[in-house]
Amino acid sequence: MTEADRENLRRLGWDAFFQEHLPGHIEAGLAPARVIIRQKNRYTLSDGTQEWSAEISGRIHFTARTAGDYPAVGDWVVIRARPEEGAATIHAILPRKSSFVRKVPGVREEEQVVAANIDTVFLVNGFDAGVNIRRIERYLVAVAENGARPVIVLNKADLDPEADEVVEEVRAAIPAVPLVVTSAKKGSGLEQLLAYVGLGQTAALLGPSGVGKSTIVNALLGEQRFATDEVRLTDRKGRHVTSHRELVVLPSGGLLIDTPGMRELQLWDVDEGVQETFDDIEELAAACKFRDCKHAGEPGCAVRAAVEDGTLDEDRLASFAKLQREIAFQRRRTDKAEQLREKQRWKKLTSQHKRGYKK
Repeated sequence: MTEADRENLRRLGWDAFFQEHLPGHIEAGLAPARVIIRQKNRYTLSDGTQEWSAEISGRIHFTARTAGDYPAVGDWVVIRARPEEGAATIHAILPRKSSFVRKVPGVREEEQVVAANIDTVFLVNGFDAGVNIRRIERYLVAVAENGARPVIVLNKADLDPEADEVVEEVRAAIPAVPLVVTSAKKGSGLEQLLAYVGLGQTAALLGPSGVGKSTIVNALLGEQRFATDEVRLTDRKGRHVTSHRELVVLPSGGLLIDTPGMRELQLWDVDEGVQETFDDIEELAAACKFRDCKHAGEPGCAVRAAVEDGTLDEDRLASFAKLQREIAFQRRRTDKAEQLREKQRWKKLTSQHKRGYKK
């Protein structure tokens, strides 16, 4: 790989972390590229100079155990290109520095990687639909678990005459996380977002439909790249205009991942994320009389004492308790799902062995 090749990759976010995992693949005749679009089972890749339409190899299909084992937008992969076709085959995913992960929607107990190798997550909320602090906390838990830096973005400030009061409420509830107020349609606050997305750095925009994620991307790009739509007037809920995840390069040199709005954010394996997001409660809990205190009326509970003297918001404690219950419930279901997957895997291997023996 030439220095010019490496420079093109660096513009897409390549760094020493990924370079460290590359040599063996280069020896096998494979080359690195980044996933910039995923649409179901088809991928668009780029190395900074060329794009390919790609599919995954049979080996990835065979070894993947969950949805999280497939490439996601933002992933660095190694490929064998077919230049004459403008196509490529993905043979492996390089280790991820960070990711935003949730449980797949529906009943399956599997993880879904929404975006990978992101430096900053913009958690976008719209003033017009009402800013939900509990929902922001939920997103913060998922971000904290997987290594990216969160920034709260309150968009559509021009639509709320009481925006300043809402901002102060959010800042008081979540003081440790940076907050940026924007009006993408008016062009205000965008320069503050750019400060978090330097040359070769990647940010992902996450949040419900209708909060203006695609409008923000268009404004930062300086062109109408992504389709947008107005929210419904009846309930202020957004319509799902963005149908896939896509990584784009900004004129400033930063990279943004636009994502479809999430109807639900079911958390996945977020023990450390909860501890980091609710570190104030964890610190109080260390002073409780009983180590297994549930903060539900036990004697000597330092957490309940903080609620009673006004130093801890009771709604925040309720949010913390709800997440703890959700984690415990998911862990039980995940254990059962993993047992079932392992049983099915052994049945498949046994069946293959029997067929080979008969032959």
